[in-house]
Amino acid sequence: MNSPRKLAHPLALAVLVLLFEKPMHPYEMAATLKQRGKEQSIKLRYGSLYTVIGQLEREAFIEPAGTDRAGSRPERTTYRLTGSGEAEMNAWLRSLVSEPVKEYRQFEAALSLLPALPPKEAQALLTQRLAHLDEGERKLQSELAGATAIDLPPLFLIETEYALALLRAERTYVKTLIQGIETAELGGLRQWRQWHADRAAARS
Repeated sequence: MNSPRKLAHPLALAVLVLLFEKPMHPYEMAATLKQRGKEQSIKLRYGSLYTVIGQLEREAFIEPAGTDRAGSRPERTTYRLTGSGEAEMNAWLRSLVSEPVKEYRQFEAALSLLPALPPKEAQALLTQRLAHLDEGERKLQSELAGATAIDLPPLFLIETEYALALLRAERTYVKTLIQGIETAELGGLRQWRQWHADRAAARS
């Protein structure tokens, strides 16, 4: 089972992994994550990055390794991973890879509340979503094709392939749901329609 962690922000784990490679200063961390396209999977903001670095230092997972100054720029602190930081990184990453956890996705929440919308409107909105999913699939496929063209090893594409697999699964489900509303094969559709008909009649 997953045990509570003092730090749970994925960006904190990313910092630990970067410093596992070598000591870095915050600007280099951010630049490396962007260069590798990790901001597609891990929300990256400079304010959050500095907050996370401060938290990691307080927990003694990382420590300053030195400072430097380039020209007139502000002094920059380079950080390195500590022994306890490496142990935390390994335990955290192993837990995330091996143990599924409940993730409260916004679309899942919307589906649980969908009957509050009239069926026809829900169908139209789902059709709009399907168009966005189609666009997202084309974008991910383009990213994978571009990476293949420059011989980027598959290891560095696995999060994009995973995102594409999830998107395709959602796309298939949304198409099935739209069809269920269109053909009246969706269970409970009659009650759903009647509920909104009764509400409209009460308002008139």
